[in-house]
Amino acid sequence: MSCKDVGSATLAELLARQLHDDKLPAYLPDLARLERAYREVKSETIPIPDVARQLMLNPSLELLHLSWKLSPEIKLATDSPPTTPQPDEEWVLIWRNSQAEVQLQQATQDDLLAVKLVAERLDFKATAQANQVPVGVIDQAVQQAIQKGILLSPPTRIRRNAKAYSTENPPAEQFLSAPVFAVQWHITNACDLRCKHCYDRSKTSPPAFDAALKVLDDLYDFCKARFVRGQVTFTGGNPFLYPQFIELYRAAAERGFALAILGNPTPRGKIEALLSIQTPRFFQVSLEGLREHNDEIRGVGHYDKVMAFLPLLRELGVFASVMLTLTKDNITQVLPLADKLAGVADSFTFNRLSQVGEGANLELPEKEAYAEFLAAYTKAAQQNPMLYYKDNLFNILRYKKGAPLLGGCTGYGCGAAFNFIAILPDGEAHACRKFPSPIGNVINQKIAEVYDSAVAKKYRTGCRACHDCTIRHACGGCLAITHSFGQDIFAEKDPYCFIARTN
Repeated sequence: MSCKDVGSATLAELLARQLHDDKLPAYLPDLARLERAYREVKSETIPIPDVARQLMLNPSLELLHLSWKLSPEIKLATDSPPTTPQPDEEWVLIWRNSQAEVQLQQATQDDLLAVKLVAERLDFKATAQANQVPVGVIDQAVQQAIQKGILLSPPTRIRRNAKAYSTENPPAEQFLSAPVFAVQWHITNACDLRCKHCYDRSKTSPPAFDAALKVLDDLYDFCKARFVRGQVTFTGGNPFLYPQFIELYRAAAERGFALAILGNPTPRGKIEALLSIQTPRFFQVSLEGLREHNDEIRGVGHYDKVMAFLPLLRELGVFASVMLTLTKDNITQVLPLADKLAGVADSFTFNRLSQVGEGANLELPEKEAYAEFLAAYTKAAQQNPMLYYKDNLFNILRYKKGAPLLGGCTGYGCGAAFNFIAILPDGEAHACRKFPSPIGNVINQKIAEVYDSAVAKKYRTGCRACHDCTIRHACGGCLAITHSFGQDIFAEKDPYCFIARTN
């Protein structure tokens, strides 16, 4: 029977009627449906929006319910299948991705879940509750579908205004849009150390567990509304001294957040308790120099405890990070310490001392000495890949050499109240933890209200002196250092800035 003039829409039906008479393979109707769907998706007649206005199905998506397993074996547009298909139910997805390439895959349960959620406009939290699974499971399925291109998501709404930057040398998109919003949560001020540069030794009460859960729920809603992924970095004090820390860590994991720890050396059992829930992206501990100087700042025996703890983290598969607070007294110990940490930790970096709290009793290095140190650190990093670049002023050196700019402090230069906020035990939110920069209180307010406040926008804008700088988008200096020198952080630039005017 000739089907030259028969529409492809009816080919599968015609094949099905002829199966018994002509002894055709029983899988041919399904194969015809698969072929038709594939060619329709490939035709590119279905427009795919450049920017989605809401979470939506890819308009090119075809979902087929087949009675034969075809997707793993059939290669479309070939004369014969490499193996004989077997009778078995399966769902197949065909779509065109952002590179206009046609994708054909057997649908996973997560794929089907994501498609159903969006097609039927189901509430994620309600669906998770009805199926007795953490909402993070739902979010993970949706995120995977977005990454594949099965779903289309609007761009992040954590975004800077490109018009506020140099028109002669506009910033790359990577510096304007943040796909992740991070909260550094000082869940308690209780600590087993008494460091000489501690920013806060107040006796502020930690939040009640129920109140902390409400903060996590609000953060979840904020991230969903802004189309970003959320990260919670737990710290303190020592976060493990919060009475229900493991339960809170689990609650954050169940909401789908990436997690990290800023803390002190911790017994193996407590780390394993975290790993049984979710592996943190990193666990950061601090060293302030070589043994003698470090122990003078953080307490006798601390250096050896850290050096014993770092291999434990790596043994357990946790990214081991070390942070140093840079002062006039330890600037010459940074690179020797880096040599000792090579092969022991996964990363090592530093922050300049913020002279607040106990830190007001310590001194910062001279500006000239600091510029020379940055150059020496950059040279050392070429041989020691665990040296990370956190200080925004590294970008001055890179700019002068014509090298690509780095993300700096938070990936976007100064990220104060942009892709990051700090939360204190009583819920007070700050644009940056390194100096007093209150922007609201997440116990009494919604995070969206705090983030959208006029004062938060002021911190995001940064200092006026930096506005015409070509590298402002990847730098902005350090507001905490400007504050340390008693200067107006919204008017005057980082006192350590050594770049020539670039406008």
